[in-house]
Amino acid sequence: MTVRVMLVVPAMTAAVREARFGDREPLDAAGLRSARAAAGALPRVDRALSGPSPRCRQTARELGLGAECAGAPDDWDLGRWRGRTLAEVSGREPAAVARWLDDPASAPHGGEPLAGLCARVGGWLDSLPPDAGRVLAVVEPAVVRAALVAALGLAPATFWRLDAEPLTLTGLTGRSGRWNLRCGTRLTPSSASSADGR
Repeated sequence: MTVRVMLVVPAMTAAVREARFGDREPLDAAGLRSARAAAGALPRVDRALSGPSPRCRQTARELGLGAECAGAPDDWDLGRWRGRTLAEVSGREPAAVARWLDDPASAPHGGEPLAGLCARVGGWLDSLPPDAGRVLAVVEPAVVRAALVAALGLAPATFWRLDAEPLTLTGLTGRSGRWNLRCGTRLTPSSASSADGR
């Protein structure tokens, strides 16, 4: 059977606007409004999941998926860089940042290497049962990017060339070991029928 996985990036927060690494911050008022406005844009799903971060869980709730959604992969663990901007980290640790960007197995921040993130998220995708049907998961942008790298068998360096904007939907169809990409769809009320395939 074919599984359809739809990955939704959560709404904005102040930390996202400031380009801070994985700050685990809740949605601000603008993010809450944006998520509520996108609620009517979701396609029909058989199972709704959410990453554990406050912004994923709040976005899922505001999209009408339920307050208790869980079961989707967590964000990239960037260790001691969490809450800091790339500019701050680059200013203090330029050699470490260069190594992190060039080597997918490197984790100078003390967290998870890029290769580990891609393997973890790919393992989650491949663990979805063949009868899962249409799965929608609200997950952090790094998880969407890692899912694409893993599902499509891309080189890890491709991760850095993928963008996942707030409140966009990226679809994968297939099953363990064989996935196809359905490129991102902006979540607006008029996109619900096209994302649903109607």
